[in-house]
Amino acid sequence: MEKKQREYLFDNYKVLLIVLVVIGHFIEPCYDQNPFLYELKWGVTAFHMPAFIFISGYFSKKVPSVKRLISGLVIPYFVYEVVYYLLYTFVLDKETELYFTRPKFTLWYLMALCTWRLTAPMVKKLPYHLPVSLAAGLAVGLFGIGNFLSIPRILFFFPFFLAGLEFDSSCLARFRNPWGYMGALGILGSMTVFLFTDEYHHQLPVKIFYGRYSYEGLGLSNLEGLLIRMACYGISFLLIYMFMLVLPSEKKSYTYLGERTMAVYIFHGLIYSCLKYGSSILGSVRSNVESILLILFCLAVVWLVSRRPFVRITDKIAHLV
Repeated sequence: MEKKQREYLFDNYKVLLIVLVVIGHFIEPCYDQNPFLYELKWGVTAFHMPAFIFISGYFSKKVPSVKRLISGLVIPYFVYEVVYYLLYTFVLDKETELYFTRPKFTLWYLMALCTWRLTAPMVKKLPYHLPVSLAAGLAVGLFGIGNFLSIPRILFFFPFFLAGLEFDSSCLARFRNPWGYMGALGILGSMTVFLFTDEYHHQLPVKIFYGRYSYEGLGLSNLEGLLIRMACYGISFLLIYMFMLVLPSEKKSYTYLGERTMAVYIFHGLIYSCLKYGSSILGSVRSNVESILLILFCLAVVWLVSRRPFVRITDKIAHLV
């Protein structure tokens, strides 16, 4: 059966986002050594995971069965945790432990997605559940919980999941026109210019968008942290909706990659870990030429791990039961 047009839009959206996820991770060790990568890191971090989670919510309108959650998320989480543990311990000689309550690297998303899908049907029954979730995301920054069960990230990003869950894509038709397209491009362009000219954000850590750290851990007072996190929510939501108006809604040659994002998400992390802990190459990127080569390498990684052998592996692990 032919997919609906709006599904192509979200597939194309996911392609952009998974590319940004890979770039965001691979420039992590070196972004502060190059002005372009520094601003790119800010732009990517302000947008990619909130949008990814929004789209995950959009495709979670049907309440999943417990069996499907276990096979699709819980079992893969435990499998990949063991894989990361073996890689860190026996290949990269990185000190770690096999603890399942503190997800390694990108695996927090699997734990969070399972939690959101389980709890969203109940949370939706609460009055003003979206403002309540925003309040919880703000409040969790007041406490130094650490990475235990990814609680800070789960609460911080939950509003994006709920917003996606309730989003009606039919309303896009009113705005996906030449005026909406030009307006969205104007806003995105203005935000890009602001990013490369503003000096205030240089005084802040890019981790304000991670959702993982307390305000104290970010070197902020509670009041500063609350205000900055509110601004982060506003920026991320604005970017999510603006990109919906400028991305193509028709099937493209690359659209199929939107159906393979899990394979890219899992396997790029393994490649990144090998390069980060097994060599110093990522931390040595400084010049603009090296930065461009690194971004091209990220695109190559996306292409490589989106091939069918990697997709089959993730599919088989997701269907072990």
